[in-house]
Order: sequence, then structure tokens, then C-alpha cells
Amino acid sequence: MSVSKKMVLIGKNAKVSSQTLRRLTEQKKNEVLSFISSFLSDNKDFIIRENKKDMEFGLSKNLSESMLDRLYIDETRLKAIIMSLEEIIALPDPIGTIVEKFSRPNGLMINKVRTPIGVIGVIFESRPNVFVDAGALCFKSGNASVLRCGSESYNTSLALESCFISGFRKAGISEFCTQLIPTKDRMAVEEMLKMNEFFDVIVPRGGKGLVGLVQEKARVPIFAHLEGIVHIYVHSDADPEKARDVILNSKIRRPGICGAVECLLFDKQFIKNNGPSIIFELISSGVNVKVSNDLLYINGTVLADDNDWGREFLSMDVAVRTVDDITQALSHIERYGSHHTDCIITENDKAAEEFFLDLDSAILMRNASTQFADGGEFGFGAELGISTGKLHARGPVGLEQLTSFKYLLEGNGHTRL
Repeated sequence: MSVSKKMVLIGKNAKVSSQTLRRLTEQKKNEVLSFISSFLSDNKDFIIRENKKDMEFGLSKNLSESMLDRLYIDETRLKAIIMSLEEIIALPDPIGTIVEKFSRPNGLMINKVRTPIGVIGVIFESRPNVFVDAGALCFKSGNASVLRCGSESYNTSLALESCFISGFRKAGISEFCTQLIPTKDRMAVEEMLKMNEFFDVIVPRGGKGLVGLVQEKARVPIFAHLEGIVHIYVHSDADPEKARDVILNSKIRRPGICGAVECLLFDKQFIKNNGPSIIFELISSGVNVKVSNDLLYINGTVLADDNDWGREFLSMDVAVRTVDDITQALSHIERYGSHHTDCIITENDKAAEEFFLDLDSAILMRNASTQFADGGEFGFGAELGISTGKLHARGPVGLEQLTSFKYLLEGNGHTRL
């Protein structure tokens, strides 16, 4: 069967499944997800074995350390994936929630009610945990999902899909509620992007190249999860201890995630007394610190080039420069940022207010690690990605963001004059 015909069949099955999903109760959806959780746990050895195949493939393709880290699953990480699924089960079902209720002077009653979007396509690269998060979030919010993984995570994703299918079969519902596109052929993505008769929205979760392709060719609406060119601005009134803790955690904890800081902006008044020690700690922790020319006096630093500003390293690298004041910091972020996540470290309320007001990133922080840019940390249970767009969903895309709404009007024989 050709890729085009495969995609049409997948789309048709997803469309039919989405109509079934609309009718499932919260209790039934939670039951299904609990079955899936059990199958993930029972099949841990199989999943880890399939992941080893992907890791070997990744090594043969010379994937970067950060990409391999995203790809890797062991028993601890699988437990975290299952825990994330359990958190989704515990969240309230948004479907049917009355968002707004009001009456008109003529007596008409109007309810604005949350409803599923329909069929959601998700395109992701090396992180196989996205399959579970995306599949579970879409299912809990009443949406059918079609997932396309990168070739490097294909075996792991197939193993995870088998647990979903087993859960659906055990519950007696359609096994097409969550589908993995069963081919590595890139034509599948091209087909997916133009299938607006089947897909209601597509979420690209990956690098700039993937998101750019989707934005250019999609006929289907998209929630863009763009690269995380994350900045931290250390204001002149920053607490040195807070600055140290936040910066180290923001870079070192998981350097390969989209919430990792990629550029540090130090106010020139702060850096004189406190900057060198923080930079030295970064270097001592294994970070390659690329600095503007005026900071080369700090031992262990290297000179940043023009390409290092506005770059998503996803590795133990960070770009650092000094700025004269908050105005220059805001200008730098506006020029080089990706509107994902940006942070200010300061004890000055007025400076924080200016930072929050003038920047238009999806997530803005003060005195907190940028690695909190995560749906789980927001209490969403998990996320489909961080949307950097401005329409419908923005920031972490969780259950509520995967819903639309409809208006329900109730009359009593009303007619319009």
C-alpha cells in the first residue's frame, strides 16, 4: 500500500474513533488509561529492549549527546513516564465543563461548554515519552490522535503503541483512538500536513527545521512548539545566591530540554562582584561558556561568535554577555529569543514588572529555574509541548488547551422578530 493510501486509512480510522471518544465518560476514559498504565508496567523489559535498538541506531547515526539523552529509556525513566500517565488520570476531565453561563433579556439561556477538538496529529522527534504524554492527553480530552515519531525512536514508539492498543482492546473500544504512523518514510509527514479533511490540528514538536516545514506546508491549523532559545537576565538588584542556584539548575539539570537556558545576560553592575564566580561554577560543572569579548578575562571561557546568539544548544553550552541595563537586555531577547521562556533574576519589583510587561514570550519567570517550563510543573499532568503561537493554545499544552467549545442555547418556543 502506498504512503498516501496508508495515511488516508489512518485518517479515516481516526475520524471515526473521534466520534466514539466524544461519548466516553470520564470514568471510562480513566479506566482505559489505567489499563494502558498496567500494560506499560508489565511490558517494561520489552520496551527497554526496543529502546536499546533505537539507541544503537542513534549511535550509528552519530546523534548528539543531547539527542541520545532524549531518546534513552531505562527503568527509572519508564517509571516517570507511567507516573506522568497516572497524573493525567487524576486530572479532572474538561469535556462538558460549563465555561460560561448567561441569559439574554428575552429569556434565552446560553451555555458555553468545553468540547473535544477532534483529531490531533502530533509530529515529534527523538523523545519517545512524547508518545505516551500526547496519546494520553489527547485521549483524556476526548480527541483521537495520530502520532509520527522520528526514525530514531521508531522501535520504542511501536512498543509503546502496543500497550495503548492492548488497553483499548481490553476496554472494548476502538484500537484506532491513538495511532502511530507505521512508516519512516518522510512522505507520510507531507501527506499528513495536507489532510485537512481528517485532521483538526497538528502539533509539531521538534527542532526549527521540523517546525519550519510544518508552518510552510500545513493546510491544517497548527500549535507550533518552536525551539527554546531561553534567556536569563541577571539584573543589577539580583540576589547573588538566588542567581547562582537558578542559573546552575537552568543549564545543568537537563541541558537537552527546551526549558534549558541557552543565553545569560549579566547586568554590568552585577557581574563585577558576582559574575565571575557563577561563570566559574558553570565551567567547573562541565559547561562550555561562550562569552562576549569583555568577559574573556575569566579563565576557562571561550569567545562567542555571531551564531551563538539566538542558538538553541541543547547541550552543555551557554552564551554569556554583559548588558548596560534592562533596556538593552530586553532588546537582546526580542532580537534573538524564540518567545518560549525567559527569566529575570532580581529583587526589584519595578524591574520585574517591566520585564513581564515588555516581553511577549509564552512563559516569563522571576527568580526561578527555566526548567520549570513544563506542563507537569504547571500542574497539567503532562504537556503536548510549549506552544509559542498566540492563538488558542499558548505555553504548556495540557488537557484544557486540547479542547474547543460550543454554545448550547435553550429556549421556550422563542422566535426572533
